[in-house]
Amino acid sequence: MKSKPLTQSITFMQALALVVGMIIGSGIFLKPGIVLSDAGTPWMSILAWLAGGIITLASALSVAEIAAAIPQSGGLYTYLTELYGGVAGYLLGWVQAVISYPASVAALAIAFATYSGYFVPLNAWQQKLVAVGILAFILLMNVIATRFGGIIQTVATVGKLIPVAGIVGVGLFSGAAPGFSGISVSAAGAGFGAAVLGTLWAYDGWISVTNMAGEIKDPARTLPKVISIGVIFVIAVYVLFNLAVFKALPYEQIVSSETPGADAAEALFGNGGGAFITAGIIVSVLGALNGYLMTAARVPQAMGARGQIPCAKVLSRIHPRFQTPANALIFQSVLAVVYIFSGTFNTLTDLLVFVLWIFFTMGVFGVFILRVTTPPGQGRYRVPLYPLTPILGVAGGLYILVSTIISDPLRSLIGIGITLAGLPVYVIMMRKNRV
Repeated sequence: MKSKPLTQSITFMQALALVVGMIIGSGIFLKPGIVLSDAGTPWMSILAWLAGGIITLASALSVAEIAAAIPQSGGLYTYLTELYGGVAGYLLGWVQAVISYPASVAALAIAFATYSGYFVPLNAWQQKLVAVGILAFILLMNVIATRFGGIIQTVATVGKLIPVAGIVGVGLFSGAAPGFSGISVSAAGAGFGAAVLGTLWAYDGWISVTNMAGEIKDPARTLPKVISIGVIFVIAVYVLFNLAVFKALPYEQIVSSETPGADAAEALFGNGGGAFITAGIIVSVLGALNGYLMTAARVPQAMGARGQIPCAKVLSRIHPRFQTPANALIFQSVLAVVYIFSGTFNTLTDLLVFVLWIFFTMGVFGVFILRVTTPPGQGRYRVPLYPLTPILGVAGGLYILVSTIISDPLRSLIGIGITLAGLPVYVIMMRKNRV
């Protein structure tokens, strides 16, 4: 089943903004205390952020080779389909298109409304209406033009970095900062491994830029660059931000606070610090919301082009005037609204963490399969330090999988069950395509 190809309208900077903007959400403002508590000492906490970043970078560099060899829309769904066969790709696409992506979009829309309540008090129903309203705005902009979504992503990414830069600049380089309050104290924590695990969640999101491969200019060259530069940049941001927090706050306050970023801003900027950081979180969540909706729509659109999803012709269709996957964008948004009003988004995303990391680890391992089936041609990007780099990325994925099974085996099994529930649809669609 053929569909009209999407226009290559995403620039290098917009793709880079997708990588950075989808990794850096609200976690940068909330995670320092959790990681520090697990690590036990501030310097071990910094080491955990570096270790998580290196594992993420190894995965990113490995997947970038696959992206360069298969520069098609759909991202990991497409890679698994090409490398492992239709069933593996379909199961990921099913989970992403029907549950994971729209549930994440719903969670981000609710987060936007929740943090907006800092400035304008909202009850539960008003929060839902604000969430739907901001989602409708993002949907409209992405339907009208993909470049509008790219512009929103770039502006939001720059905007979210302003409070981060403010805290880092004042916290590290200003004599007005309290000093290294949190650096000199240490305590027993859950362990370095648990701390690294916490950072790996904070580095998640970068792979979604590969969903846009068909709309990025010169994707075979651009994707490896934006993925590598984006992840390295985020590692630097996370390390510097944590150092600034440690300089601004005492150890006990960092590990006991649910919002160490806001507390650090208040210590550095006074009473207006809380509003400053909350505004930054709102912009940060807005950028992540835009990025998730934009990239999410490319999965059902790609599945529709392969005839692997009900209403395939409708979902694969490109708007004749706007040249955007309008139907797929609307499909994801409608599901997100259902999850917003049902309140099931957090439960669903939690249930699927284990399964998604199975597919992600398969994606990183896929570079070994790619080297056998499609050896790198002259001038094509190759992952550096092969095979050590992908081995490190796979090891990081396996670590998360084992940790998840140990911590919550029932939830992991339920996630597998939800995933396999999509198999009957796959069988029906394949039979329909053969008729």
